[in-house]
Amino acid sequence: MSDRFSLGIDLGTSNCAVAVTDLETDQTKIVEITQILAANQVGERQTLPSALYLPHPQEFPDRSFPLPWSEAQERGIIGQFARDRGALVPDRLVTSAKSWLSNPHIDPKQPTLPWRSEIEEEKLSPFDSSRRYLQHLKEAFLYSERVQGRDWDLSDGRIVVTVPASFDEVARNLTAEAAEAAGLGNVTLLEEPQAAFYAWTAKAGRAWRELVTPGDIILVCDVGGGTADFSLIAVTDVEGNLELERISVGEHILLGGDNMDLALAYAVQARLEAEGKSLDSWQFLALVHAASHAKITLFENEALTEAPIAVPSRGSSLFAKTISTTLDRPTLEQIILDGFFARTDVDDLPRESRRAGLREFGLPYASDPVISKHLARFLGRSLQNVKASDKLAALVGPRAATAALMPTAVLFNGGVFKAAPIRARVLDLLTSWNEGQPIRELQGFEPDLAVARGAAIYGRHRATGKGMRIKAGASRSYYIGLETSMPAVPGFKPPVKALCVVPQGMQEGTELLIEGRELGLVVGEVAEFRFFSSSVRSGDTPGQILPDAERELEETSLLEIELPPLPDVAAGQVVPVRINAVVTELGTLELWMKHTKSDRRWNVEFQVRTE
Repeated sequence: MSDRFSLGIDLGTSNCAVAVTDLETDQTKIVEITQILAANQVGERQTLPSALYLPHPQEFPDRSFPLPWSEAQERGIIGQFARDRGALVPDRLVTSAKSWLSNPHIDPKQPTLPWRSEIEEEKLSPFDSSRRYLQHLKEAFLYSERVQGRDWDLSDGRIVVTVPASFDEVARNLTAEAAEAAGLGNVTLLEEPQAAFYAWTAKAGRAWRELVTPGDIILVCDVGGGTADFSLIAVTDVEGNLELERISVGEHILLGGDNMDLALAYAVQARLEAEGKSLDSWQFLALVHAASHAKITLFENEALTEAPIAVPSRGSSLFAKTISTTLDRPTLEQIILDGFFARTDVDDLPRESRRAGLREFGLPYASDPVISKHLARFLGRSLQNVKASDKLAALVGPRAATAALMPTAVLFNGGVFKAAPIRARVLDLLTSWNEGQPIRELQGFEPDLAVARGAAIYGRHRATGKGMRIKAGASRSYYIGLETSMPAVPGFKPPVKALCVVPQGMQEGTELLIEGRELGLVVGEVAEFRFFSSSVRSGDTPGQILPDAERELEETSLLEIELPPLPDVAAGQVVPVRINAVVTELGTLELWMKHTKSDRRWNVEFQVRTE
């Protein structure tokens, strides 16, 4: 049966969104997401906050939060009310599950959230939290369509879930697994910057081909509530037709609008304390929320010189104890524009602060808050990546000879860029790095909804075989660690070599067998596999061996696993294998070890080590 619809899901760090394309009418729309707005109040919003509140067993009466699609609900509240209530009781609020899902230092299937909370009830894992969000989005979509007289079956649709371009293979696989556990089946994964670009082309219509030209390099600059994500897309002419190819992706940077709200709150708190007004921890959380609203008000109305801020008290006489103040425009611009988007040089890179010998464990937040410097680092690393490949160097032409790979156009995405002054600052910054040559903005972006809309449109392209496709493939090159074969030397630890098993850009739906490299695989006992990756080694080829993996690459994951032995081979024996790498149509990576003397093969999955 052919697909009837395409469903796009933006599983965001701060907010989620859903879009659907009816393949019969070829119309794409944003789905209104039903969610809890208050106790005994259900409503619809275009976005679902990625927040999950775990109420105390005695906090609310039973059935205070009914949803129209389920009689028996799992513990917890998801969405707008969860975020609002969690601001008052933060130790019961799960947030940033997506960032924890990609954290290599924890097992994302262990119950660890809310982080640092001392609640007595069982916590949730990042994986299960992500599953819960996806399940809510699925049910909300089906309910919304049912109310409008369309009773969809998910098996009749193409479902696309977006992930950051910076996600490594472990985080991508976990996202796909969470979607399957949520009842979405085998979903297709799509990088968020690509989804934003698909949405832009759809909004521009046929005119998009006149708005970009061969030789253009488009920067998709995505800064949301919790993350900053960058990608570069090259525009080329192939036999008179425009083609697009993603040529670089950035690192996973935990830096965004939440950091800005926090910085504003600290500035306002300092002024209040100078006036002799102190805030407790609960009031400070309220201040962060109020500062965020004031920031939006000032950016939306440039005629205003200040915006009011009210910080309530939890005492009985609430209004008598409310602290009133303002956020003025000079403070806003000093902190946001001159702080996070400072006018820096292209060679001014993020500073790495010296780490204490003992530090509090948590998310790997960016140590340098200046987004300008992270963007400069991305453009510099992009140039390094392009120069590593003759093919990519040919795509960008003379720009490969510059100090950084400068774009010719920018597509903004993410809630931070709703503010026109921030977009203008980034354009000014890029122009200054480009020797005064202006960088144009691609108009018509939707900061909150583009990713979901673009995912649905991409699903339409996949289902029908029609429409423009961005050539992307694997965003990184991947490697597997090899133990060095050499005599033991006292006091010397031989370096770990790395075998390239997946080249950067390997397309979905393709596989390769690494010929000429017969390796020894330990079966029948627990063995250790180390996986590595690189976003700047586009020229590495399958079967290429790097002499020192720890020095040249980033370690992606460490896996301890016992592979089943062959029937006629003793446990612990080494058997000869060749590596067969597969990038599936769904966008996930499989790594198979094929026995050279039989049809037997073993799948070694990219995943985190479980204790």
